[in-house]
Formats: sequence, structure tokens, C-alpha cells
Amino acid sequence: MNPPDSDISLFKRLRFVLVETSRAGNIGSVARAMKTMGFSNLVLVAPRCADPLNDAEAVAFASGATDVLQGARIVGSIGEALEGCNFAAAVSARLREFSPPVWTPRAFSTHVAGQGELRPALILGNERVGLPNEIVEQCNVLINIPANPAYSSLNLSQAAQVLAYECRMAAVGDEVDSRGVGFQGDAASLAQIEGMYAHLEEALVAIGFLNANNPKKLMPRLKRLFSRTGLETEEVNILRGIASQILKR
Repeated sequence: MNPPDSDISLFKRLRFVLVETSRAGNIGSVARAMKTMGFSNLVLVAPRCADPLNDAEAVAFASGATDVLQGARIVGSIGEALEGCNFAAAVSARLREFSPPVWTPRAFSTHVAGQGELRPALILGNERVGLPNEIVEQCNVLINIPANPAYSSLNLSQAAQVLAYECRMAAVGDEVDSRGVGFQGDAASLAQIEGMYAHLEEALVAIGFLNANNPKKLMPRLKRLFSRTGLETEEVNILRGIASQILKR
């Protein structure tokens, strides 16, 4: 059974729309930017390059995101591109005298991620001239990416990457997926850790590093140090092995 519309994730709802893109390579780069963040819905409005989905430069710049590139739809007008959408955001570095409310990428991503009934579109214009006023004025909001005011020029794929990243973070949150990264062992029990401390103390006394009759605060400090590490069973065994070798010698 298909989930209700409100349960469809932002990764399926969000549409990237490129208007009159001149370079096929930029289309490929946008496809790559989208795929790295989990998005795939790409629409091209009247691209100015021939055969942008199969152009050698587009394929090269897509760099493994050819599925997003090949799945892009090519349409003749912005109206066709926005069919089925109910919230459109124009992306522009240039503010207009008459424009919809100006939002940051984060404000947009937070808004659309939290409202499952929205079918949003991000609209990015031509590399040289950007979006025409008539398209901007049709949109619900204008997104301006906060950048260095002395040099605020982002190329097309850079802008798409910033937007895709913010939308991903709004959809999944700040939790890092660490599956398969590094070794994660079982946490040592309190009894295992206390046994390690006793073993370590015995070894430190044996080598004269710790005076058993006047221990002062060495062991409490060592316990404080190790308590910050979140000791695993294997690590406790390693430390006890070191203590055993000290005692043997």
C-alpha cells in the first residue's frame, strides 16, 4: 500500500528545475550534487545545449550520477516544469525590487521538510543571466544564499550543492550515520573495569611509580582519565595485558 502524501519524504517530493542552462557540464554537475545528497528529481527547461542528457561533458561531470542525469525530464516551459508542484522557490544572487519574500536556504529547507503536503521546486537560472523577473515573480519565495558580499558569485552546481545539503540536513537531522565506520566493540562492565584498575595499581607499585603507602591521588586521576574514554572489553584486556607484562619483569 502506498503511504499517504504527508508521509512521502522530502527526497521524493523536492524537484530541481534548471532554466535555459547553457553548458551540458553544468547539468551533469548538478546531477552529481543532487545524488550526493539523496535527490533525483531533475527537470530541464529549454536547455541551450544539444542533447544534454547524453553529452560527453555532462556524463563526465555527473561522475557516477548518470542515473539522475538520464532520468531528467526536458520540457519547453516553466509551467510544464512546475506541474504538480505547490511551492516554488527561485534561487538568485540578485535581489529584485519586486520579488516574493527572500529566504535563506535553511529557512526554505526547514519549511518544506516539515510539511509533507508540499511539493516544492527549486528553480535555478541560466549561468550568465540567471532567472528572468517573470519567473521570480511567479514563485512563493526567492532564495538568496548568504555569501561573501564582496564576491557572492556561486556557479550553478555550487548553488545546487548548498541547497541540496541544507534540504538533506532538514530531512535527516544532524545524526551522523556511522554504520561500517571503524571498530565498535562491547562496552566493558563495571566489574571488568574495576579489575583492570586493581591490576594496573599492582603493576604501578611493582615498578615504583606508585607508593602503596602514600598513593595520594594518582589512581583517582587515572580512573577519571579512563572514565572519559568509554572503555570497551577489548581495551580493558589490552591494559591488563600490559599490567601482566610489567609484573612478569
